[in-house]
Amino acid sequence: MNSTWFRRFTTASGDGPRLVCFPHAGGSATAFKDLAHRLPATFDVVAVQYPGRQDRYAETPYTALLPLVEAVAGELARELAADPGRPYALFGHSMGALVAFETARLLARGELPDPQRLFLSGRGGPETDSLPYHLYDDTDVLADVRRLGGTDQAMLADPDLLELVLPALRADYQALGTYHWCGGEPLAAPVTALTGDNDPMMTVEDAHTWRAHTTGDFAVKVFSGGHFYLFDHLEGVAAAVTEGLLSEAAVS
Repeated sequence: MNSTWFRRFTTASGDGPRLVCFPHAGGSATAFKDLAHRLPATFDVVAVQYPGRQDRYAETPYTALLPLVEAVAGELARELAADPGRPYALFGHSMGALVAFETARLLARGELPDPQRLFLSGRGGPETDSLPYHLYDDTDVLADVRRLGGTDQAMLADPDLLELVLPALRADYQALGTYHWCGGEPLAAPVTALTGDNDPMMTVEDAHTWRAHTTGDFAVKVFSGGHFYLFDHLEGVAAAVTEGLLSEAAVS
């Protein structure tokens, strides 16, 4: 993939599935670097790089979720069509789970095959979590980031780094706050919902709300920890992804 939208941190050594990963609010493609190294070498792991962060810092970040989805889906559809023999799956964490879900819905209207599976982490279904994030000022946004924890806490104390990450955070919170679920047909692709058992943003019961959004197989994986549980359970998350994709391949 040569698009500015995608990054790779490993090189696939076989024809395993392509896993497209969507980061959390304020996050970048590198959020999935460590996970990529723990997945089977045959997997083609691709992380989405939203505008407004890292090497795309000069680009204006999206402040509405569906235009972001349309842009990602358009780029992804072209790339997937260029390699039709490789199956693909989507993994999204937090805001990324919502972007991955809406991307899958948009792709389903085209001619591409359905993804092997969606892995939706750190967020309940699209009808949950309707907080007015778009009304948050910088103080509110930073307080929420601190509440959720994660690996980016150190930069919040560095004014120079904070100045770099705030524009993307503001934009992502605006996008989340103005998103509204308007209903729609469930996906045919199977879904695995993943969550921490002590996530302040959602409950384990919220993870089960994804059941209504697929007619395929559905599973829930619960790990110990908070909103960013996955950084403490990379081996377990990698095992859950591998199990979901290899079992689906065996069925098909």
